[in-house]
Amino acid sequence: MAFPRAEFLTSAATPEQYPRHRRREVALAGRSNVGKSSFVNALANRKGLAHVSKRPGRTRTINFIALDDALCLVDLPGYGYADVPEEVRASWGEAIETYIASREELVAVCLLVDGRHGPTPDDLAMWEWMKASRLERLVVATKWDKVPSSERRRRLEEIERTLGIRPLPFSARTGEGRDEVERRLRSLARG
Repeated sequence: MAFPRAEFLTSAATPEQYPRHRRREVALAGRSNVGKSSFVNALANRKGLAHVSKRPGRTRTINFIALDDALCLVDLPGYGYADVPEEVRASWGEAIETYIASREELVAVCLLVDGRHGPTPDDLAMWEWMKASRLERLVVATKWDKVPSSERRRRLEEIERTLGIRPLPFSARTGEGRDEVERRLRSLARG
């Protein structure tokens, strides 16, 4: 069961632009091209709710997507590759840090890791920063349909060993893992 009332709320570059609502927020962190927009669209069962680009690094603002009356996903700019000047990338980092440090509605951060490759050094740095925030954390291994069956168990164990938490496997293309991810998100929305 998807989130049938999903809607894009707004894009924000500063706290003054954040939406005012009573939903609990879950931030989505991950490197560019990890599949955050596809993740959002799969959960909503709607193409185009979050824009999927063929070029990494296109999300340049903090995007708020309401999944229902209680939950809002917050798509943060991706890190790692981005075809923009260094000072622009630095401003994204400041925007993300400000959002995570100051947003009262934020209850959890979800790190999306490419299931084919496991955590990158940038993912590890983000994970350490997330741990310091004391927010609830979860990890989703994206692009799971592209991980060969013979490697899946080893890949999950490797991610768990590296991050200290068992990832939830997820495929936006096939829907694999969607029910479990949705269950966890609904649990966060209930508090």
